[in-house]
Amino acid sequence: MTSGEPEPNPNPTSEHILDWLEDSVSFLPSFFDDPYNSGEINAYQWWDESQAIDQDLINTGVASPNSPSEKAPAACSKPANPTSSNHLPQSNSSKKRKSTDNQRKCHGGRVNQAEQEGDAAVEEVVAIKKPVGNRKGTGRATGNNCNNGNNKEGRWAEQLLNPCASAITTGNLTRVQHLLFVLHELASLTGDANHRLAAHGLRALTHHLTSSSASSSTSASPITFTSAEPRFFQKSLIKFYEVSPWFAFPNNIANSSILQLLSEEKNQTRNLHILDIGVSHGVQWPTLLEALTHRSGGPPPLVRITVIAGTTETDQNTETPFSIGPPGDNFSTRLLAFAKYMNINLQITTLDNQPIQTLNSQVINSSTDETLIVCAQFRLHHLNHNAPDERTEFLKALRNMEPKGVILSENNIECSCNSCGDFATGFSRRVDYLWRFLDSISCAFKGRESNERRLMEGEAAKCLTNRNEMNEGKEKWCERMRGAGFVGEMLGEDAIDGGRALLRKYDSNWEMRIQEKDGLAGLWWKGQPVSFCSLWKSYT
Repeated sequence: MTSGEPEPNPNPTSEHILDWLEDSVSFLPSFFDDPYNSGEINAYQWWDESQAIDQDLINTGVASPNSPSEKAPAACSKPANPTSSNHLPQSNSSKKRKSTDNQRKCHGGRVNQAEQEGDAAVEEVVAIKKPVGNRKGTGRATGNNCNNGNNKEGRWAEQLLNPCASAITTGNLTRVQHLLFVLHELASLTGDANHRLAAHGLRALTHHLTSSSASSSTSASPITFTSAEPRFFQKSLIKFYEVSPWFAFPNNIANSSILQLLSEEKNQTRNLHILDIGVSHGVQWPTLLEALTHRSGGPPPLVRITVIAGTTETDQNTETPFSIGPPGDNFSTRLLAFAKYMNINLQITTLDNQPIQTLNSQVINSSTDETLIVCAQFRLHHLNHNAPDERTEFLKALRNMEPKGVILSENNIECSCNSCGDFATGFSRRVDYLWRFLDSISCAFKGRESNERRLMEGEAAKCLTNRNEMNEGKEKWCERMRGAGFVGEMLGEDAIDGGRALLRKYDSNWEMRIQEKDGLAGLWWKGQPVSFCSLWKSYT
């Protein structure tokens, strides 16, 4: 990853990272032998599969006396222009059936296309087989196909969720209840990517319907970072980096870019100061620290990492996906021990409850005798871009800090905030983003049920309920960076070669695309953009 020196392993989850966690994560040997056998980690008690989450959602979102859909009948209503449908397999849960008559009226399947202007007609309904059983970690999920996951014809969950969001937007309560019922029949957190998307989407729609009512949803929530046991959170994060490049790829590009910037310094004895505004929870840095030891002249005299921790939110609508770890997780202690072993003088400062829009040179305690590099990954898109325009103001504040370089990695999708479209438009964009995550992680875990996978998916699913999930495409981000006084820098050969080498260890549906204009690298899944990584310098 550095010029003229032995190239370290491009895999950011190599053995030294596992060594880094060895003292703090004690798992049974049998769990390492078979990580998909969740029976070995029952002691964590962090996931109760007996909870009927989808039933709770329907009870809250449709039958709640304070719900906006309270006037709808308790049973599924017949669409205004009904079409014939095939019956779904009978559910094993008696709670999902109120009467034989309602079974005949309400059995539904995949909605292929909803008519516009709130028309309740469903033009095509295709029966979908509900996943069988609820076995934990004993086999592959049904219907997993890593080659066809991006085929719109096979993405039936979106063809139910998006029309339901449209019906909510237009106030068609009869249609909303019908689609919620169908989603309830098909949603499952243990099925393939479609069934899991239906489950997360159903919960998000129900939350939207009840968020403004007097009563809040009492349905069980998926496990997320903040509710996970710290040791299991650490193990799950490492596992995710091993099987998916979702974050491993941007981290790899970022570390290579930091080394690239350092190689340009004439004075190799300057201290290094990294401003970490990211979601890696420390996993990114062991690889960089190891690479610094291979530098000509050795590592800098002092390496400072200032971590801007995610702010803890009590409102589900503002939770930032992947940014906040569980209480009790302290990666600084482990990272300092690793740095000591590598003979690196490391200093870590964590700023808790520090809004990123308030950062400046004084807050991060930067000085002129150090090389400041900003690493901003998947956090800036939560800044407001309307009135006030917090994004532009923050980028200008970064420019005033006079960093040697800024590494920006962000989701490469269109904005889903209310100012850029109605609820249905924004929800469909979030669903599309979550589909890519669920589809890719299904392939990463080879279709197997896994508690680690569920933790990552539960965290990613926050994007469906987070009103601050205001993404922008890479072109808009580049425009903002240039407007704030930055100029794009072409990624170095080490970064590009390292990125390609990294992707070779993952599913073949992942690819890297280099954009020559701005010199950035894009991560794509099955021909669709996921994220981008870019390097910027201040105008001289």
